Amino acid sequence: MEHTAVEKVVAFIDLGTNSIRSLIVRLNPNHSYTVLTKQKEMIRLGEGEFEHDLLLPEAMKRAVLVSKKFVELAKGFGAREIYAVATSATREAHNQDVFLKLLKQEADLDVHVISGAEEARLIYLGVSSGIDIGSQRTFFVDIGGGSTEIIVGDQYRYGLLRSLKLGAIRLTNRFFGPEDIGPVSEDLYQRICRYVRNAIILPVQKARTKKIDLAFGSSGTIQNLAEIACQMREKEKRRFPPSVITHDELQAVIARLCAVPLEERRKIPGINADRADIIVAGAAILDTIMHELEIAEIRVSDRSLRDGLLVDYLSKTPGSPYTEKMSVRTRSVHMLGRACRIDIPHAEHVARLAFDLFDSSRAIGLHDFGEGERELLEYAAYLHDIGQFISFSGHHLHSKYIIENAKLLGFNEHEIILLAHIARYHRKRMPRKNDKEFNALDPENQHTILVLSTFLRLAEHLDRSHAGLVTAARFTGMDFGVVSLEVIGRADCSLEVWALEADIKAFERAFCRTLDVTCRVSGESGSPA
Repeated sequence: MEHTAVEKVVAFIDLGTNSIRSLIVRLNPNHSYTVLTKQKEMIRLGEGEFEHDLLLPEAMKRAVLVSKKFVELAKGFGAREIYAVATSATREAHNQDVFLKLLKQEADLDVHVISGAEEARLIYLGVSSGIDIGSQRTFFVDIGGGSTEIIVGDQYRYGLLRSLKLGAIRLTNRFFGPEDIGPVSEDLYQRICRYVRNAIILPVQKARTKKIDLAFGSSGTIQNLAEIACQMREKEKRRFPPSVITHDELQAVIARLCAVPLEERRKIPGINADRADIIVAGAAILDTIMHELEIAEIRVSDRSLRDGLLVDYLSKTPGSPYTEKMSVRTRSVHMLGRACRIDIPHAEHVARLAFDLFDSSRAIGLHDFGEGERELLEYAAYLHDIGQFISFSGHHLHSKYIIENAKLLGFNEHEIILLAHIARYHRKRMPRKNDKEFNALDPENQHTILVLSTFLRLAEHLDRSHAGLVTAARFTGMDFGVVSLEVIGRADCSLEVWALEADIKAFERAFCRTLDVTCRVSGESGSPA
């Protein structure tokens, strides 16, 4: 595996039992990356396979054709490396060698067949790297066409890693014939569930040994079930995040899917019509797992094995943030900052000064925000100048746009809105009555943005020269409506203090108090600014 500190394009391809997925990224010299494209094509490689463990000629032909297109696409983007893996259908096929040879000869693609455990590990990497779970014991499930992977772990390690011979196509082949196009009877559905229950006994027993705090589901099957649930929810005017499906909702979806024949099933709102013939079997797997582990709700991730391939690649690249043990949120913010070529020393220094202001003002009773707001301030400070990647002029507006649209990992939509607004108001004017997006927020969120953006404005002023002249800034007291701020510099920092004093009105608006600034050089006694 080649790793050099130069810009290059790398492609990752996952040949699954039901679909082929590709991910093409540009790796930048500063160890950030940019996603160039994501592609997915349903090929049904495992169709008709599992009875005799043979890939059918037509299925192989479809897979080779799509693989060839993905390879051509990768080379069109300038990919120097293509990493491709095959999973359940290829892994179990007696004619695996024939298929791999066809891929090499006709698609110019070298494919590595991975074990079930490695498939589960890569899925875990792909999903866990995109969510912020910390030390919470989390259950992961991915329902593919030929296998189901279940993992239990936290942000940095897994304790259970299993690949089961259960999949939407495999079970459909086992329990449904070509003539079974009518409604699914309760008896048939329960037979599928019993089969699944017997197959998951051992891993379920191990997963039960400790309480599960969270559950995440990935794969097209789970995403599609959640989308159907979302459509049913909207029809009934019930509010619930579309990225979550409860067990009760899942059972309602299943009842609806089973009640109608195949052709009518294809028309159910939210369903992917191409999955209509296999979705009942896939739903039975999820239903049984949630029942056996008493999981009330499962969150849905759009990340998958191909994302795990990228994370695995980056984790072996010296200098990459993925080699360091940091939270998903921190890594995501740092990667975005690098991709947009921010001034990292300035960003880190502004964040430190913002922390000084946040902590010291809390100590004197200026606000009562907690660690959640402090963390948002840190990330907004790191990204406040990211808009300069587009243009210096109006870069605070560009910063807001980039943060809102960058799909930062580990953050929910509400947090991203707050981050974007805090960065947007780090310079120029404060929020006005005609700022529609700001005024659409509730008063509590408006107050949070106003206070945190003020700290960020002050910290930005205190590193105006980007020279790190101000080493510390802290609020020292509050008396009769006047708040005292002490600025400590390692050299003359009159330019920074002048910039700060020119923006004192922002402080007065946020806190309804006057600001009194004193400045001293390290080692000297205090003197008026």
